[in-house]
This record gives sequence, structure tokens and C-alpha cells, in this order.
Amino acid sequence: MEWLLDLGYFGLFVGSFLAATVVPFSADVLLVGMLVAGGTPLLTLTVATLGNWLGGLTSYAIGRAGKWEWIERLHVSRESLEKQKARIDRYGAIVALLTWVPFVGDIFAVALGFYRVKVVPMALWMLVGKCGRFVTWYLIYIIFKAG
Repeated sequence: MEWLLDLGYFGLFVGSFLAATVVPFSADVLLVGMLVAGGTPLLTLTVATLGNWLGGLTSYAIGRAGKWEWIERLHVSRESLEKQKARIDRYGAIVALLTWVPFVGDIFAVALGFYRVKVVPMALWMLVGKCGRFVTWYLIYIIFKAG
């Protein structure tokens, strides 16, 4: 990940984008690394959030391109898919708030696309969740830096 930090804000954007897809990566480490290296806090938060958000929207688009038949080929029953869809329908776009969660967040983003959750509300909730994640890390960084 060090090579990404060597690319500055562009590297932070790319790393944050990749971390929001199925690529196992830690955008949190990149964010803190950029802050430690002297990155401007607002710009660092903005770049990390936008990269991670666009990566999440890409995962959503991948899910949206999916077809029920493809999932059924993986030996997932239609009944199981219907149950999952009912949960997504129950909570709607607000599920996108959880796309920041490590490991399962990407699955949420793909599922939201697969189940055709409305793009605009989903995108806004996703943006809020991802921004909240990075603001939290920034506050943790500030607390440890001051202590």
C-alpha cells in the first residue's frame, strides 16, 4: 500500500476506490497514512470518501448487471433469494448506509444493485455511510495524535 501513498491524493483515491470493490484492501490505513504524511484533513477526507463511494457505486452497478439465473447456477435457491430480497425491500436504500462495513459492505452494495434498489436514495445513504466512516477514522487519528 505504500506505493499508493507515494502517489499522493491520486493513490488515496485509487486505493479507496479499490477497497470498495471486491478487492481486499484497507482504505482506512491509506487515509490515516495520508494524514500522518501531512495530508490536508478536508482534502484527504474528501478524496477518500469520493473514491470509496465511487467504488461502492461500481459494486452496485455490478450487482445491477446480475441475473437471477446466474445466482441460481451457484446453487442458491430462488426461495433464498426471495427471502433476501424481502429483507432488502423492508429496509430499502438505507441498507446502503452499511456499505462501509469491512468485508460485508461490498456484498451489501452488490445486493442492492442486484435487487434494483433505487439509485439516488441508495447513493446518498452510501455516501453518508462512507463519509461517516472516514470522519470517524479522522477523529480517532486526532485523538491519538493529541494524546
